[in-house]
Amino acid sequence: MKFTEKLKAKKADKIENPAKETAKKEKKPLKQKIKDSMNKKYIKNGSYSVVISAVFIVIVLVVNMIVGSLPSKYTEVDVSAQKLYSITDDTKNFLKKLDKDVTIYQVVQSGSEDETIKKLLEKYEEGSDHIKVEQKDPVVNPKFTSEYTSDDVAANSLIVVCGDRSKVVNYSSIYESSIDYNTYQSTTTGFDGEGQIDSAISYVTSEDLPVLYTLDGHGEKDLDSTLQEDIQKANIDIKSLNLITEESVPDDAACLLINAPTSDISESEKDAIIDYLENGGKAMIFSDYTEESMDNFDAVLKSYGVERTEGIVIEGDSQHYAQMPYYLVPTVNSTDAVSDFASKGYYVLMPYAQGIKKTDDVRDTVTINSLLTTSDSAYSKVDVNSGAIEKNDDDIDGPFDLGVSITETLDDDKETQIVYYTSSNLMDSQINQMVSGGNEQMIMSSLSWMCSSDETSTISVPSKNLQISYLTLTAYDVSFWKIMVMGIIPVVFLVMGFMVWLKRRKA
Repeated sequence: MKFTEKLKAKKADKIENPAKETAKKEKKPLKQKIKDSMNKKYIKNGSYSVVISAVFIVIVLVVNMIVGSLPSKYTEVDVSAQKLYSITDDTKNFLKKLDKDVTIYQVVQSGSEDETIKKLLEKYEEGSDHIKVEQKDPVVNPKFTSEYTSDDVAANSLIVVCGDRSKVVNYSSIYESSIDYNTYQSTTTGFDGEGQIDSAISYVTSEDLPVLYTLDGHGEKDLDSTLQEDIQKANIDIKSLNLITEESVPDDAACLLINAPTSDISESEKDAIIDYLENGGKAMIFSDYTEESMDNFDAVLKSYGVERTEGIVIEGDSQHYAQMPYYLVPTVNSTDAVSDFASKGYYVLMPYAQGIKKTDDVRDTVTINSLLTTSDSAYSKVDVNSGAIEKNDDDIDGPFDLGVSITETLDDDKETQIVYYTSSNLMDSQINQMVSGGNEQMIMSSLSWMCSSDETSTISVPSKNLQISYLTLTAYDVSFWKIMVMGIIPVVFLVMGFMVWLKRRKA
């Protein structure tokens, strides 16, 4: 009876729970169970990977947005050999001192921008909060340039504005070029973007521009065209001066240039120059060796504690001359007149220079600093017509100064400043190229020292040469590399080859 009841109950349960019974009948095999388990694991791992990838993408986007908002000086590296996309330390210091708002307009149609100029302008914006750069499309704003100039303005030219003052920097002045007259083809030789922009900013932010007077009437050399362009780029006006007719140095003179007279100045001119200097005047003086009597010229120098050494300096140390012992490569000393230049590591080349001797009877108020000096092995060849450069008993022992800066503080808070170099060849463009512009930069550094004031700031950055630069080697360097290339290196390879041959022969 009991067995019958259990059987009936079991049948009833099957009827009431068919799904349960089916599940029991359709029991999954072990392989399917493993597969299902792995699918669940893959789904779990896949979800984790998707989340990680999404987080990583978000991080990359955020970092990219942050980097994109940073100034280009932190995100870009100028790898061009001439540093076309960078500004020099001189410009950086100039921009730090800028206290007036300046706007630089790049006049160019959208999409036709010169990328080199565009990137350079970005450096100016980053260098000062007072600099703002805007692009003006001449198609959209055809009358914009007429507000500042009546001349045609080429594409990618710049207009620099500060208040009521403005200056146009033509595109043709940014890129320097030369013409081969055999083929009549033009070649781009230099990029002067930084120099021209600095000049324009200095011009529009200065009320009164300095004037450089050049003394005439004594066979003085004309200023080298390259140096003249540098002076004008520094916004220094150049005027000639004849002290026979003028009788005195004009009051607006920022500096007087005496450029290697070949005949002596008159006594009245000497008195006028000394009077100008005694009242806080500034002078840059060059001299060359001459057999002419120069008593009045020498008297100007002697009144400030220096005089020329007789003869021409010959260098006895091969590390201080190039090619010939009278092509001097002096040591550049860091003083106020050339402190910025001295830190750059350029060479200076001075052919046919005379030595400078400091006198003992100079006033206590006069300070003389050495700018350029020879080695201890230098001597002054007194008999320059002998045809021999070997030292003899009549020659004068060194070392010598070849350039000096002289200052004298006066009672009324004025200061006399003089820079004196004993070779006008320092200004020659061909000599300057042999030292990659070192001479030019030193002259401009010392001239800026004298012409700058609280109201005006003179800056002249040389153009960046796009052609092959000169490699400056002293006579010592030439000898060293000649021995290395023609002697030591071949011997080393011969020894190495012999050792390899000997090892293989024994093997």
